[in-house]
Formats: sequence, structure tokens, C-alpha cells
Amino acid sequence: MKAKTAVFLLGLFAFIAAPRAAESYTNAYEAIALFTKVLEEVHRSYVDTNEAGYDSLIRHAMTGMLQDLDPYSQFMDDESYQDMKDDTEGHFSGVGLVISMKAGLLTVVSPMEDTPAFRAGILSGDVITEIDGKETREMSLSDAVKMMRGDAGTDVKLKAVRPSTHEIKEHAITRENIEVASVKDAKLLEDHIGYIRLTQFSEPTAENLKTELQKLVDQNMRALILDLRGNPGGLLTAAAGVAELFLPRGDLIVFTKGRAGEAADQRFKSSGNTHHTGFPVVILVNGGSASASEIVSGALQDHKRAVLVGEKTFGKGCVQSVLPLEDGAAIKLTTAKYYTPSERIIQDHGIEPDVKVEMNPEDLFNIRLKQAQKDGEIDKDLPVESDIRDVQLDYAIGTLKGMLIQQEWMK
Repeated sequence: MKAKTAVFLLGLFAFIAAPRAAESYTNAYEAIALFTKVLEEVHRSYVDTNEAGYDSLIRHAMTGMLQDLDPYSQFMDDESYQDMKDDTEGHFSGVGLVISMKAGLLTVVSPMEDTPAFRAGILSGDVITEIDGKETREMSLSDAVKMMRGDAGTDVKLKAVRPSTHEIKEHAITRENIEVASVKDAKLLEDHIGYIRLTQFSEPTAENLKTELQKLVDQNMRALILDLRGNPGGLLTAAAGVAELFLPRGDLIVFTKGRAGEAADQRFKSSGNTHHTGFPVVILVNGGSASASEIVSGALQDHKRAVLVGEKTFGKGCVQSVLPLEDGAAIKLTTAKYYTPSERIIQDHGIEPDVKVEMNPEDLFNIRLKQAQKDGEIDKDLPVESDIRDVQLDYAIGTLKGMLIQQEWMK
């Protein structure tokens, strides 16, 4: 290497690697000046001209800036933004996994039921280590989602580690068009105890739950089990709409705290005209219950409206604001954190159940699989263990029976 070239490269490295400390800038324009110099140098000198266009570089910079803040903030191009909107409406094309970053690892929050990932046997808590042979260790959450998304009928290969057993599994999964029913299995169990399972919180969830609840009430339901196990969450508005069905009008459901001060904080209170407050409720939760599931569980627990049975929830309680941009893209930015009515923080803490009842995730998976067979949603010839007891559900039923007896005594 010639001396002048070496000096130039070392000088350029020092220029890029040792900028002024961020706190020394007095305004955005000083910081942007450095960014502009780096941008121009990369645009002029980077070896691959296809990657050095201004548009590409700016988008790379925005992606890096946002993903380095936390696992949930991200820059979304127009395609990713549309995918996100499809998610909230309950339909998209992919494998059916809700994922997050936990301790720096790409972790499954929950597989959505009746999806390829669910049928492949991927469970809550599994760590995805490779996608199509590419390691996820340095991969952003948004890039992982993009790689798993794709047209129906196309294949993706996932390698996953199960922390509880250290077992490594490889899955070849065919993507499908996924329509997610968020309210499932509404029925009466013994002693007129109702049971409803929510699989996610999308736009129609609260209204659909309201309909199913009324059907059970019309059948003389005396108590309810609301199953949020494996429910990865969804829309805040859907969470508020579900919670208010069980709380008196005006009760606080959740509030947010951001950096802008109390004036910008939001408080969500029970509204509407339908409030089922006359029967006892048990909510089933586990490590796959996240986000909106934790908001509902925390609110009803704080108001002593429900008893939580199961395991500690996932611990995702931060607010992402979506800010559309002019070209059809958008940025998703963490702007606040959720707190339960009693001011418990959800993020990284989760919600502790009132009664801890542990259950093997594989047992719950097989129970869900058996139910899917019964409902005709998967191949009836698929071998599934059928003699497994849902110990968490059994405990919930026993709890409600005791509460109903106590109600009779108090009359």
C-alpha cells in the first residue's frame, strides 16, 4: 500500500470512527453536518455503486438509527408498512409466528394457531437461530420478519433452539395466506362456567367477544374463563375494548408514560354501554401472553375483577407510535411505556399470576392440536397425544366453582 493511500485510509477511519461525543452537539444541525460528510464520502468512494446511491444510503441510515434504539422501533418501507396494516386487520402471508427480541435473542412470543408454524410444532420461548441458513444473531427484528414473510406456497427454513431442553430443531415450512380468528372456542363447561379463548387482539376482537359473551349469558353462564395463553397481543384499542367489557364505566384500564411529560401521557378508561360485572372471571396466562394480553390481565387483576391463573407473562409493554412518511413508508417509534392501573410497569417485568400453575408448553401445544383436529382445521390422521390434562384449565374451573359456592353462601 502506498504511503499516501495508507494515510488517507487511516485518516478517513479516524474521521468516521471518532466523531465528537453526542452530548457535545448543541443542536441537530451540527450533528447533521458530520452525517452529511460521511454520507458524501460513502457515496463517492464505496466500492459497490449499486449500494451507494443517496436513496439507499439514507434508508440504511434510518434503519440503523431506529433499530439500535430498541427491538421494536423500526423504519418501514411501503411494503413493510402495508404488512403491518394487514397484521392488525388479521390477515397476511407468512408462517404465523409472532417474534420479539429477548436478551438479544430472536425469541418466539407465540405461534398463531392454525398456521404453518403452529403445525410445525414451534412453541413460545423457542429461539430462532437461523432463517434460510442465515444466522439471526446480528439480524434486526424487522429483517427477521421480512425473511419469514413471503408469498403463499413458498418455503422457508428455520432452525430453532428450545431453551427448556436445549433441543435444536430444523423446520422446513411452506408459507400460507393466514386469516386469524381472534375469538375461538366459546362454550359452556360444567356448572355453567363459560370458556372463551382469544388468540390475538385485532380490530374486530372486542366486538366479536361481546357477541360471544352475550350468547353465553343467554345460556345462563354463571362464571367465565378467559384464555389468553399464547396470545401475543395486538392493538391497544382492542385491548381497551376487551377490558371494558368486564369493568364498570370509568375504571382505568391502562396508562402510558413517555418523555414529554404528563400532558402527553394517555389514560384509557372503560367506556361503552356493555359491562359484564356480575359474574366471577379467571384469566389463563403464560409466557406467550404479551402486550395487549398483559394490559387486559393487569387491568382486571388490579381492579380485583379477575383471578389470574398460570405463569408469568412475556413482558412487552412499550408503546409504538407509527408515523407515516410522504412516500408511503413509515417509522415505528417507541414513545412511551404501559402501566397498569396500580402503576405496575409491564415492559421487561410481565404480569405475575395470582395462582402459579406451571404447564409444559408441549402439553398445551398438543391440547391445541387436538382441538384443531376436532374442529377440522388440521388433518385428523395426524398423530396427537390425546390423554393430556390441561392442568391450568382444571385449576381455573376449580377456582370458579369455589367462588360460586362462596357467592351462594353470601346471599
